[in-house]
Amino acid sequence: MEVRPILSTLRRHKTAAALMVLEIAVTCAILCNAVFLIGDRIQRVNFPSGVAEHELVEIRLGSVSARADTKARIAEDLELLRRIPGVSSATLVSQVPFGNQSRSGSVNLRPDQPKQTLNAALWSASEGFLATTGVRLIAGRDFAPEEIHDYDDLFRTGDTPNVPVLIVTRRTAEKLFPGQDPLGKTIYIWTTPSRIVGVVEELARPNNLVRQPYSILLPARHNIGVGYYLLRTDSAERDRVRIAAVDALLKADRGRVVIREGNLDDVRKDYFRQDAAMAWLLVAVCVALLVVTALGIVGLASFWVQQRMPTIGIRRALGATQMQILRYFQTENFLLTSTGIVIGMIGAYAINRLLMAHYELPALPLVYLPVGALALWGLGQLAVLGPALRAAALPPVAVMRLR
Repeated sequence: MEVRPILSTLRRHKTAAALMVLEIAVTCAILCNAVFLIGDRIQRVNFPSGVAEHELVEIRLGSVSARADTKARIAEDLELLRRIPGVSSATLVSQVPFGNQSRSGSVNLRPDQPKQTLNAALWSASEGFLATTGVRLIAGRDFAPEEIHDYDDLFRTGDTPNVPVLIVTRRTAEKLFPGQDPLGKTIYIWTTPSRIVGVVEELARPNNLVRQPYSILLPARHNIGVGYYLLRTDSAERDRVRIAAVDALLKADRGRVVIREGNLDDVRKDYFRQDAAMAWLLVAVCVALLVVTALGIVGLASFWVQQRMPTIGIRRALGATQMQILRYFQTENFLLTSTGIVIGMIGAYAINRLLMAHYELPALPLVYLPVGALALWGLGQLAVLGPALRAAALPPVAVMRLR
């Protein structure tokens, strides 16, 4: 197909051509960033927690006990919860995935390091922690019973914590020791060294899961009176177990208040509710934008076909086939769409830089640009196909009569 006659025709319709190019450019710039944001939200919503969400019930108490002997009360509560039919294991933790609070600390490779290597969530992991949460050990070992101490013994006010052994997540190990075996390596959360004895597959940070996905397990028995009871049970039994557990805890101590109770996968849905709503909103925006762009291309193509009826008739009378007329309009649309896509890619990059500066979003991956270009090329060809087919189907005599 000779392109020069097409360019000559477009120069005589500069305003219409410019409007079509501008529409495609705006669509391309917005579409690339919107699809990127949708992918980012989907990644957040589906970010693995590392725990058996479908089998866990959480109960958060305002105070585990009004009695002075908090440790004894916690031990009694755990024994009570483990006796509930359907409960396979139970534990008390200081934080849970998808929570609003998180205990964290700086992690260094040397005690005198001026800048931290990373910041990680610090989890108290007592006996039965891995069995209850479902966190999967992939290397090394679990804590030995003699290595686990009461939390308030490890973190006495004014004392530097002495935690000889730790378990880290796979992401944490890869960040600290890329390409190396982390087992036996020493790290510093405080000024005292801690040796890595195990690696778990995943354990999400309670908040800021995606941006800082690092966690470390401490051999600590949570016993300071406020925390989350986690119960593991069959997914079909969770509601019954939750109701029975709350009743049992309140009967054991009427002075306590239940702050939150629920199944952990429901907690996840609530935590990511805004992200899911934003993703669906962006999907609706993308669909609406594509529909408007397609209608604009169809309208402009139909107008041009109507204006060029005499020219089409002359070309048909001179021997042009229907396929040649069809290719003419498709090539014209391809040139306009390509120009708009090039401008739109520049706009997409600029919009992404603006979002990075104000909303801490990552850089737009380059793969989204060709994907957006292919989508708009396909949309443009489909949108112009109807008007082009109508023009190509008209017989030369009928077209010439329209003059």
